[in-house]
Amino acid sequence: MATDKKPAQTVSCPTCNSPVKWTIEQRWRPFCSERCKLIDLGTWFDESNRIPGESEAHLTSEPDN
Repeated sequence: MATDKKPAQTVSCPTCNSPVKWTIEQRWRPFCSERCKLIDLGTWFDESNRIPGESEAHLTSEPDN
């Protein structure tokens, strides 16, 4: 019985836009390298990337009564 292997999907690295094959062997996917993964992590740590929402000050303030 022959197994049909589909060609690996290629995505763009979110950091540098290099092509990345989406396979088990590509350990940093969706990034092309550990370097690009760490650059992305750094942007979350310094809050260059963030998920939109209400400010923390608004969430922790007392309700107006």
